[in-house]
Amino acid sequence: MVALPVADIDRAKRFYTEQVGFHCDVDTHVSENFRVVQLTPTGSGCSVSMVSGYHEMQPGTLKGLQLTVSDVEQARRQLVERGVEVTPVRFMDNGEWRDGHGGPWNSFIFFNDPDGNGWIVQEKPA
Repeated sequence: MVALPVADIDRAKRFYTEQVGFHCDVDTHVSENFRVVQLTPTGSGCSVSMVSGYHEMQPGTLKGLQLTVSDVEQARRQLVERGVEVTPVRFMDNGEWRDGHGGPWNSFIFFNDPDGNGWIVQEKPA
């Protein structure tokens, strides 16, 4: 599980479930001032958890969270259709990012959540 620092749990939950397509596993108030929301990407064994009153990291400071998909173009289309600002497909070429599809393990898209936490989606070979 990865702790995800957000400023507004309800806004973040809507973004991740309605726009990115994560499943909400848990949304519970442990006490009056303590809420836990756990979300899991489709097909993933790893979840993210948002906790009210979590002050170890400021919202938006988590960068480089990475997901893998079998078809990065399809993942990008789905995110765009759901209103997520996402980069074109990019690949690394001699240390520089270029637009387009790279070879195996070398095709990526990037997006941020409303707080600025940064995600990378990588295409894995079939």
